[in-house]
Amino acid sequence: MAEIDHSNSKSMLVRALLLLTVQLCFLVNSSLSAIIFEERFEDGWQRRWVKSDWKRSEGKAGSFKHTAGKWSGDPDDKGIQTSTDAKHYAISAKIPEFSNKNRTLVLQYSIRFEQDIECGGGYIKLLSGSVNQKKFGGDTPYSMMFGPDICGTQTKKLHVILSYQGQNYPIKKDLECETDKLTHFYTFILRPDATYSILIDGRERDSGSMYTDWDILPPRKIKDVNAKKPADWDDRDYIDDPNDVKPEGYDSIPREIPDPKAKEPDNWDEEEDGIWKPPKIPNPAYKGPWKRKRIKNPSYKGKWKTPWIDNPEFEDDPDLYVLKPIQYVAIEVWQVKAGSVFDNILICDEPEYAKKIVEEVFANREAEKEAFEEAEKVRKEKEEEEAQRAREEGERRRRERGYDRRYRDRERYRDRYKRRDHRDYLDDYHDEL
Repeated sequence: MAEIDHSNSKSMLVRALLLLTVQLCFLVNSSLSAIIFEERFEDGWQRRWVKSDWKRSEGKAGSFKHTAGKWSGDPDDKGIQTSTDAKHYAISAKIPEFSNKNRTLVLQYSIRFEQDIECGGGYIKLLSGSVNQKKFGGDTPYSMMFGPDICGTQTKKLHVILSYQGQNYPIKKDLECETDKLTHFYTFILRPDATYSILIDGRERDSGSMYTDWDILPPRKIKDVNAKKPADWDDRDYIDDPNDVKPEGYDSIPREIPDPKAKEPDNWDEEEDGIWKPPKIPNPAYKGPWKRKRIKNPSYKGKWKTPWIDNPEFEDDPDLYVLKPIQYVAIEVWQVKAGSVFDNILICDEPEYAKKIVEEVFANREAEKEAFEEAEKVRKEKEEEEAQRAREEGERRRRERGYDRRYRDRERYRDRYKRRDHRDYLDDYHDEL
């Protein structure tokens, strides 16, 4: 009977356990990292989205069209585009309900303003609770609103509005969005420690904390309004040197002295002109009133500042960052001029995956720029042709008006001729000319 090699069996068991551990770690990581919703607006997208009837009875509801737009890096990469000017647009998709408690929330999408938008929104919303999607509109409560809002030359705002206990809170920072006509990605990342990051085109534009950048909770610290600067607080950065001594005879140095280079004029007559005295000039030895030298103050404590103290009204909420469980993603905007292309909507908990999507789409960035430049060239040529036609039409009308005037003058004199003799007619005609 052969002997069992216990050492070899033990080694195989260890390897098997290690392999099992790796597999379990992979499964755990996979379960912790998830894509909640991803929409590239490929064929069949209408089955996932519900168009609202909001504003339809008033004739103010607009429709999205499925298109890659006028210029795109990939003509097969389609999104949904607002299609009619001065309309409201409202559309939503139901998604698997999820909570961002104890996990990172990533919301990302792309938008391209192909129109001169003038005034209108380009943001998206996350909705919680039960929503009648056919009635979804501007008054429907939301848990989060994120994205551009442009109106005129003054408003180029990037909204980040969060809902807390039924009330909406906009971010306090003045964030600006992109305003050109190319595709841009907007990414919002909210972490379990209530910190956030805002990325545009995959690059961080801003970051901070919900505690400081939204007026949701009272501040943790406040300035002590009752504090006063201590009497012995020395905030003089420099002082007069107490050891500096005025040089002997300093005060007797005259401000001016006779000009040593001056000479008495040859025609000077003391009897008539008096005793000649040389003119005075500034004394180079005179340094002005004596002052002690300035030195660093050895007792300097810095500029006194009002101290911060704990805010007695602050009550922490460890779930400050937690939104109500999300069940819908939606677009609800109004635009003076239509033409915005929404695409690449992503809700997940992995920022790196969101970054890969940006890189994937922007692989065709140069092709999009070239398509845009070609479209701009065609547009300008068309505008110039229309302007030329307008100029030619204006010139033609001016010529016709001039011909009509001369014709009317001739007819007027002809009628007068019928009433008067030929001589009077000629006299009148020449007089008026």
